[in-house]
Amino acid sequence: MDATSGKSKNGVRKGRLRDAEATKLRILVAAKSDFAKNGLGGARVDVIAAKAKANKRMIYHYFGSKDNLFQAVIENAYHDIRTAEQKLNLDDLDPKDALERLVRFTWQYYLKNPEFITLVNSENLHRAKHVKRSELIKAETRKFVAMVSGILERGVSSGDFRAGIDPVQLNITIAAIGYYYLTNRFTGSIIFERDLMEKDALNERLEFNIDTIMRLVSA
Repeated sequence: MDATSGKSKNGVRKGRLRDAEATKLRILVAAKSDFAKNGLGGARVDVIAAKAKANKRMIYHYFGSKDNLFQAVIENAYHDIRTAEQKLNLDDLDPKDALERLVRFTWQYYLKNPEFITLVNSENLHRAKHVKRSELIKAETRKFVAMVSGILERGVSSGDFRAGIDPVQLNITIAAIGYYYLTNRFTGSIIFERDLMEKDALNERLEFNIDTIMRLVSA
């Protein structure tokens, strides 16, 4: 205990660590919002700092640069969806039920987390330079592909799915049929003369997605 202050040094140290983690979290939340809205090029560190109730110096102290901050945001974005997919416990389900749950989850995740789509769009504009250097994203994606591969293998064994389906190609298709619909919702609503974001339209699209994927894999 510090005789002059009456406070435990360990307690002070732990308090500072908690404050630092809280500040980093606020910065990441604010950065996610600004990067999703404006992209890497359009986002401003001073705006992010103001939203996080921090200052620019703290951002550079914790992350080094705006580019490194975007790296952390994109890693967190992929980590969040990969973690949520693992929590579906698909290995415990019948293969057809598992695949349907994955299709439903992917669609609903995109709807509930629109920032994920815009962040991925921004990263593609930068030719995936941040994803390239992220071992975390690569490792978590390998686990996800292995999980989808396991569903397919179980489906082949049960006679429900045909053999020879590439799990990576399947995942790209599951993502694409939801991703394209949502990224083109504004133009699509005008071109096709229907409100693509109306509740019944969204439900209809989900059922179409499920039917498409199940027909694709069926034996």
